[in-house]
Amino acid sequence: MDYLEGLNPQQRAAVENTEGPAMIVAGAGSGKTRVITFRVAHLIQKGVDAFNILVLTFTNKASKEMRERISKVVGSEAKNIWMGTFHSVFAKILRVEAEKIGYPSNFTIYDTDDSKSLIRTILKEMQLDDKLYAANIVYNRISAAKNNLISASEYLENDHIQAEDVGNKRPLLGVIYETYSKRCFKAGAMDFDDLLFKTNVLLKNHPDVLNKYQHKFKYLMVDEYQDTNFSQYTIVKKLAAAHQNLCVVGDDAQSIYAFRGANIQNILNFERDYPDLKVYKLEQNYRSTQNIVEVANSIIANNKNQLEKNVFSANEKGDKIKISRAFTDNEEGKLVAESIAQERALKGLNYNDFAILYRTNAQSRAMEEALRKLNVPYKIYGGLSFYQRKEIKDLIAYFRLTFNPADEEALKRVINYPRRGLGDTTIEKISVAADQNNITMWQVVCDPHTYLDGRIPNQLNDFAMMIKSFAAESKKLDAYETALYIAQHAGILKELHSDDSVEGRSRYENIQELLNGIKEFAEREDIEDRSLAIFMQDVALLTNDDNDKDKDKDTVSLMTIHSAKGLEFKNVFVVGLEENLFPSQMSLTSRTDLEEERRLFYVAITRAEKKLTITYSTSRYRWGTLTSCEPSRFINEISPAYLELDAIKPAKSSFGSNSFDTERKTWTQQRETAQKTTTSSSSTAFRPKTTSILPKAHVPTAGFAPNAANEFQNGMEVEHEKFGFGKIVNLEGTLPDVKATVFFQGLGNKQLLLKFAKLRIVK
Repeated sequence: MDYLEGLNPQQRAAVENTEGPAMIVAGAGSGKTRVITFRVAHLIQKGVDAFNILVLTFTNKASKEMRERISKVVGSEAKNIWMGTFHSVFAKILRVEAEKIGYPSNFTIYDTDDSKSLIRTILKEMQLDDKLYAANIVYNRISAAKNNLISASEYLENDHIQAEDVGNKRPLLGVIYETYSKRCFKAGAMDFDDLLFKTNVLLKNHPDVLNKYQHKFKYLMVDEYQDTNFSQYTIVKKLAAAHQNLCVVGDDAQSIYAFRGANIQNILNFERDYPDLKVYKLEQNYRSTQNIVEVANSIIANNKNQLEKNVFSANEKGDKIKISRAFTDNEEGKLVAESIAQERALKGLNYNDFAILYRTNAQSRAMEEALRKLNVPYKIYGGLSFYQRKEIKDLIAYFRLTFNPADEEALKRVINYPRRGLGDTTIEKISVAADQNNITMWQVVCDPHTYLDGRIPNQLNDFAMMIKSFAAESKKLDAYETALYIAQHAGILKELHSDDSVEGRSRYENIQELLNGIKEFAEREDIEDRSLAIFMQDVALLTNDDNDKDKDKDTVSLMTIHSAKGLEFKNVFVVGLEENLFPSQMSLTSRTDLEEERRLFYVAITRAEKKLTITYSTSRYRWGTLTSCEPSRFINEISPAYLELDAIKPAKSSFGSNSFDTERKTWTQQRETAQKTTTSSSSTAFRPKTTSILPKAHVPTAGFAPNAANEFQNGMEVEHEKFGFGKIVNLEGTLPDVKATVFFQGLGNKQLLLKFAKLRIVK
């Protein structure tokens, strides 16, 4: 078996031992995907029927890559493996079993926008304050309940939950949840969380169905197990109960999705569920240099709640990690952009060898501006998905309505697009009539004379006939022909073609791109059913990465660290390493939250193959005000042995000519002290102050009291709470918006608005 020859001993053991419960603890860059794919291939080579294997992933990209790799070993049998994301696999099962839980097999899958639109409709009907009951808050509350398998009725009956809602001044959340659930059911729709929640309901209430799939899936593998929530954990445990051939793969150090409901305890406590568990540790990192791996180890060692492992690299030692300080976020962007341009020129790299990772999306602005000024091409990941663009959602809503006329969100979206005299007032009348008669809005549209009056019924008759014609044509045509027919006869192509603006042409081109994608789908030979209905099922479960047309372009990648998980780049910049930004201010109230932030930093570090640069700013604009920033505690947790000695360079200034040498000497002394007092194996939550490689924060003079803005003059010596002592070198503007340029020892010039600056006059 040639495919086994290239595996290291730990990888090979994990591949060959296929019976019984197993956990593969896979450190960053340790060849996890290779092990999963070869393990599945090995099962098939041993004679296991591919139809009896279930592999669950968290992205379509991961499952596609695995299937392609498996097919290279076992050939066409790879097509028969049940492999995909949790949502896609269980959506497939629910389509087959839907009638058992009262749903049609052609149920619609609501995306987040659909769900929030329905919630806003309910809030309006209940006449609730949409600021207190913001759609996003309500949606997240319902989502959390479903992920913890709490139904609407159980939510309303739970005294603790009710008391919590009352305390948050949202006592009607349970009623909204109940109404939302009923409306989804009435519309023949499930949201993303329902795909798992309803699967649990199906398996719990129908033992025959559970037994069927327990014996169908004799071997289960779960990738990224540390990211599973309670709902996913429960499904997996039920399905694996009969044969116990469950293999989970993951890394607790990369568990970063608690905000989505992921429960790290699922992997930490896996042995409690399966006492005869076999554990395989993949500890060799093939991706990164030794220095990068050691830096990651020194960071994650500070977490108490983790599985024991010793990740190492046999690659070159590599460059030391660079830490760069800027004085503003704009200067930080400039520093990063110039570094990319210089590194690319010196080493002959491509732009796509570089990635800039940040904690929050708002940080991209300064980076984008700096990159544009140097004409560096870039792409932001995690932006608007192709399938989230308005024109695409409009046409897809017509498709949805064609196959499920009960889909009220789709109906409301297109009933008056293009305009046909059926505005908001008409839609509201239809909705009221549907509620009063306990029928769907579509039933009202199909029989308007019974439920409505006036001239509206004739227009509704035309609309109903059009949708019915789409359904009839879809039975005779393939996916592309059906889609083109709908786009033409709904009037969307004509509407967009007549708009000759730049935006209009772009929207028209996007529709053409969608139709091209459907044509490509209709011509595929690897699937039996190539109808538009099947295409729609796939589209509903796509993620941004699955439809990225520009992924092969040579651009610098900008993204949040959460979006970067699973990716790798030769050169990585992790920016904004400041207290209250990273770690986030929201994470500083509990060890659990702080440890998740540290795991997020670990993920950021381990994206880098060759070179890692960490940057931070000493001031940053927030809500229009320049605020001072302190370096992140995470920087002090890095063992100084792996850092570049002169990485942090004070700004040059014509004032205080000795400031650079003085500060560099101070920093070097601090570093040497740190190296003597610190070891990289420390497991304490915070390192002692003596390990700091950063300048100490200024301690304000006792009784510090700022002066009024009108008291300052050029040449005055002043004190700032954070920046320390300095001298005003320039004043400009008029009160109350006077701006001062102040030179601070070791920091250089800073521009401050006096009305916000809180400066004290020294003399």
